[in-house]
Amino acid sequence: MKTYSWFIAKRYFNAKRQNGRFLSFIRIMAIGGIAIGSAGLLIALSVVHGFKSVINDKITGFGPEIVIKTYSDLPIYKTDTLLTFLFKFPEIEKVQAAVQTQAMIQSGNRVEGVLLRGLESTDYVTDLPHYIREGTYLDFISNENSHLINSKNDSSLSKSSEITPVIIGTRLRKELSTNLEKSVFIYSIKGIPSKSNLPDIKKAQIQGIYEIGIDKFDTGIAVAPIDWVRKLMNYSDDQSDQIYIKTVKGTDLRAFNAWLNDQLLYPLHTESVLETYSSIFAWVNLQEQTIPVVIGVTVIVAAFNLIGTILMMILERTKDIGILKTMGADDSTIKLIFLLQGSLITLSGLIIGISISLLFYWLQSQFLIITLPQENYYMSTAPVEPHLIDFVLVTCVTFILSWLASYIPSRVASQINPLKVIAFGKG
Repeated sequence: MKTYSWFIAKRYFNAKRQNGRFLSFIRIMAIGGIAIGSAGLLIALSVVHGFKSVINDKITGFGPEIVIKTYSDLPIYKTDTLLTFLFKFPEIEKVQAAVQTQAMIQSGNRVEGVLLRGLESTDYVTDLPHYIREGTYLDFISNENSHLINSKNDSSLSKSSEITPVIIGTRLRKELSTNLEKSVFIYSIKGIPSKSNLPDIKKAQIQGIYEIGIDKFDTGIAVAPIDWVRKLMNYSDDQSDQIYIKTVKGTDLRAFNAWLNDQLLYPLHTESVLETYSSIFAWVNLQEQTIPVVIGVTVIVAAFNLIGTILMMILERTKDIGILKTMGADDSTIKLIFLLQGSLITLSGLIIGISISLLFYWLQSQFLIITLPQENYYMSTAPVEPHLIDFVLVTCVTFILSWLASYIPSRVASQINPLKVIAFGKG
């Protein structure tokens, strides 16, 4: 009986009757509604996932996953001993000392305030070297941008090796109206400025320009060799302001950060990147939670449009239903025929919707057709990251909603009285 119902449902779905253009239009609209709704939801989910991944990569790429700080104004003493202590934990992959201070950077007549950060010449913990857009990262040449460094630049850098290299962001470069290999002056002071406490002035050379895409990173931070910044702050070789930590992939960052904090003695404490940039992560999570709900309403509306579509089909097939019942078809068979009819419409819409979403993913990945204002979204193009689980969930939910929507008209069809249909041509 199920095979019989399936055969009739397919014939009804594919049949083209005379004077049935309006019914075909209704069916096409139902398929289109499900296609647009499912495609919109899948595209929205893939964009939100991509957006979240890009933001997470940028923040964790520029800032370390966990930072060890001190509550006091004094530096961390015996840094080497602390680094050795941290290496014994299996959750920690890499650690690195860092020194930072408030400073002013001057190029020509322009002066900007920056957070001067001293790091190792090879950055072990963050991915900042990979965000270099022009020049080099201290002694690291970005693979993506090495073509920007010609032999003339290399020779000039070697000749001026006595001048300290400094890395700045693209927005800071614009504010200072400076460029690669230009000399800048860095002013730093500890305590309250006075006649007896004048700022230290050091000369440096811009060796690299990085671009994260997040304004607070590209504007307010400059990076220089840690030894040079230590001398600027009168630190010894075993003193630092912070310890950067990169954990092993898969580590629960919140839980490990809390546990590590308990292992340290006062005045040391830890702060994870999730806490440091909590407002940005909250903004991203809010979009991930709300956008699918808003777009998902389209799928719900499209699924329940099936009620009207199948009712129209029932009116068109009233005489057929009467004949089938007189031939022995029971109510469950009639109901199954129109449930399968709704399933065919849903399946057609889903196939088209999934195809549209995959086509969008390919077009966006290859041609970057959707651009974004980077100052607002922290990226210049819309990222796309489809997840298999999204396709499975959207397909299952759409089918469930479609079956629920198809049940009401199918039940109506099963209750048609064949005697009235045969006698009067209507049910």
